[in-house]
Amino acid sequence: MGIYLNPNGEAFEMAVQSAIYVDKTEMLSYLNSVLGKEQRFVCVSRPRRFGKSIAANMVSAYYSRASDAEKIFKGLAIAQSESFQHYA
Repeated sequence: MGIYLNPNGEAFEMAVQSAIYVDKTEMLSYLNSVLGKEQRFVCVSRPRRFGKSIAANMVSAYYSRASDAEKIFKGLAIAQSESFQHYA
């Protein structure tokens, strides 16, 4: 039950190690820019089989206290963002 209430970054870490992973972590820069604002409600809609679960796992790994975001996202696009250190 704990994985549903406070998920860690294991699922996203596995995805990053995959040979077919495409870095879409810049989406996190946008999420960081709207946190605490009126536009904070974001809908990520994609067709079937186009990475909604990976996107959800990425967001969970980034904002979760149970995962080491600096280690997981090192070398990815979000690590270059100004807001990375603040939210990671």
